[in-house]
Amino acid sequence: TAKAPPDGYLLGFAASPTLTMSPLVQRSTLFDPRKDFSLIGLVVDYANVLLIGPQAPAKSVGELVDYARAHPDAVSFGSAGIGASNHLSAELLKKQAGVPMLHVPYRGNSPAMMDVVSGKITFMFDITSTAIPFIKSGKARALAVTSRTRNPELPDVPTMIEAGMKDYEVVGWYALVGPRKLPDAVQARLKRALSEVSKDPAFRRAMTDGGYTINSGDAAALQQRIDREYALWADVIKSANIQAN
Repeated sequence: TAKAPPDGYLLGFAASPTLTMSPLVQRSTLFDPRKDFSLIGLVVDYANVLLIGPQAPAKSVGELVDYARAHPDAVSFGSAGIGASNHLSAELLKKQAGVPMLHVPYRGNSPAMMDVVSGKITFMFDITSTAIPFIKSGKARALAVTSRTRNPELPDVPTMIEAGMKDYEVVGWYALVGPRKLPDAVQARLKRALSEVSKDPAFRRAMTDGGYTINSGDAAALQQRIDREYALWADVIKSANIQAN
């Protein structure tokens, strides 16, 4: 998308980690997320859920942090790989709590989730859409969601802030972007189309059922999200000493 002709026929449906995390941990990134795109607008938001195995002793985020503090070598967390969204979400928890936790990277979320369920690792973060089935089946317990407000699909699960982690907010998003220098007329047409889709009842219902939240933020709101989160994750990556690969 970054290298495409600016005619509006090739667009990117971008997930936030692609624009705010990957460029910070991948030396081979071929674009600058802050310069190389025309921003159309946000589509949906999604939160992560802190999941722990049913046999784990902690029943809350506070208990998990206390357990990690009392047992420095006992708590581990899985991720889809180094620099993945759920890796950095856990590193942010580790940084704010100031306790030792061992990162165990996997090749994807599924094997990490299986090891949470079996008790081989202590916890992981996962997006609501894939976490909800494990929660509702009792295979994993949800300790908190990472959004500032509770998720409608998980009304009994507190936010990380409610659980005692002050200012902890991690909300991913999907957005529509185009190549740099997309003509104003093309951008305007795409923005109108995106607005129409976001108001469609079937679309809204499908997104809500999947644990997503409709976000009709414009290009300026999207730019603010990119800038803020780019700075946030740069700080987390530096403090965790994660090296670009």
